[in-house]
Amino acid sequence: MSETGFNIAVVGAGMAAAPHLASLLELRDRVTVRHVVARSEARANAFARQLPHARVTLDLDTALADESVEGVLLLTPPNTHLELGAKIAAAGKHLLIEKPIDVTTSRARELVALCEARGIVAAAVLQHRTRDASRTLRRLLDARALGDIHSASIAVPWWRPQSYYDEPGRGTLARDGGGVLMTQAIHTLDLFLWLVGCPDEVFSYAITSRAHRMECEDTVAGVMKYGNGCVASLHASTAVFPGFPERIEISGSNGSATLGGGRLTVHFTDGSVIEEGETASLGSGADPMAFSHHAHQAVIANFIDAATHRAEPLASLKSALDVHLLIDALIASSAHHRPMPVNSGSPS
Repeated sequence: MSETGFNIAVVGAGMAAAPHLASLLELRDRVTVRHVVARSEARANAFARQLPHARVTLDLDTALADESVEGVLLLTPPNTHLELGAKIAAAGKHLLIEKPIDVTTSRARELVALCEARGIVAAAVLQHRTRDASRTLRRLLDARALGDIHSASIAVPWWRPQSYYDEPGRGTLARDGGGVLMTQAIHTLDLFLWLVGCPDEVFSYAITSRAHRMECEDTVAGVMKYGNGCVASLHASTAVFPGFPERIEISGSNGSATLGGGRLTVHFTDGSVIEEGETASLGSGADPMAFSHHAHQAVIANFIDAATHRAEPLASLKSALDVHLLIDALIASSAHHRPMPVNSGSPS
């Protein structure tokens, strides 16, 4: 790390870049943006305007050739991640990538393998893992404070107007890799897996409701089964007007926990209660950017720490493969009308 902190290049300056810019400004004592790379010079200039050391370029190779650059924040559309990520890994730069890893699990696995082969620190922007309430619940579960987990539920009752899906590529397999599961519910699904672990089997129905005209699913209902007998239900949708906070409920032999909209409440069978966090908007309604940037800031800070000390980041790229496998299984189950193992996205 140099005297100016951790030096990075930011690649991509579209809508997803806004919370990252706010985060980088608050982390300016720890990180310096040396390059902003984008297809649109106007967007790149708008992003770089508040970053005194940033140079704007339309060429990724120019940024990667800068030996002072230690890491890259990749914010481009999902279908570009493998090719751009491969270049970044080949240059030996650490990589923080917006979710999903890529549009298919095979492409995601390839990028993870490339990063591992180069020995770089690679992480995903799965910011729900960084929230204080989430980390408290993880500690409780690791300590088996809730006892034996016997049931759980995941709800992502969000709303997006048709104008959201009228944007070119939005909600398509080619650009986004899917609909509500891959683009919206992926955060809550990833958090659930981080807390409880991967199920063995799923059964689901994935549909495109009458609320939207789009290629991929906007509503999914399903159930997940674990080897220890635990079952979990799932409902994810962008057709629930006006949109409500996502919610995870976990019930065990010693009590139950509810994590909703960033707030945790735990009721133990001995009568004690734990409450932590503040209920907040997390982009569940018509404005997808209506959320605080502070969880993104925590992801970036953790990435800097991991890259500096060559440590495992909180949301490593390899660990992010789990949610891809779960989404594959949910979509495959709906397509083939039968339960599917989570380690396989296609029927045997």
